[in-house]
Amino acid sequence: MFSCRPLVRLFLVSSLICLAACGGSEASKPVVFKSINDRFAIKVGERTVQMQLAAEPEEMQKGLMFVPSMGADEGMLFIYASPQQMNFWMHNTDLALDIGYFDASGELKEIYPMYPHDERTVASHAKNLQFGLEMNQGWFKQAGVKPGAHLDLAAVAEGLKARGIKPESVGLR
Repeated sequence: MFSCRPLVRLFLVSSLICLAACGGSEASKPVVFKSINDRFAIKVGERTVQMQLAAEPEEMQKGLMFVPSMGADEGMLFIYASPQQMNFWMHNTDLALDIGYFDASGELKEIYPMYPHDERTVASHAKNLQFGLEMNQGWFKQAGVKPGAHLDLAAVAEGLKARGIKPESVGLR
């Protein structure tokens, strides 16, 4: 025989019905990760940029191809697994862009202009770079972001986590 009072019994039964109807606890809901289409607020020097994070090979290969326009403080950050020489081109890219190359510590080392549909490679001089940031052409100069400025790597790591990508896979924590 059940010894709880009728109101307690009613509460327990209604709670069980609610849990069954609502699908259980919050912990049982699937995790939904952000995608390449989402933007993350990440600082470069003193400026905050709304960045798309290209970290998967197919995302990096497509980049900003076929994108008709970007906002003034929007860009795409290309994240490589290890330091290397950077090589970018503008195949199927309609925008005039600048590319900023950063080393593994997040320091901006080089900036180059890139022109729509120009398939010539824009190679870095340095061979120890890990991040490339594409912004509208002229943004770095207009924003006062010069070599020596730093990329907020903690914010990049948080963005990667939100994308379901382990920051450790690119040497970040």
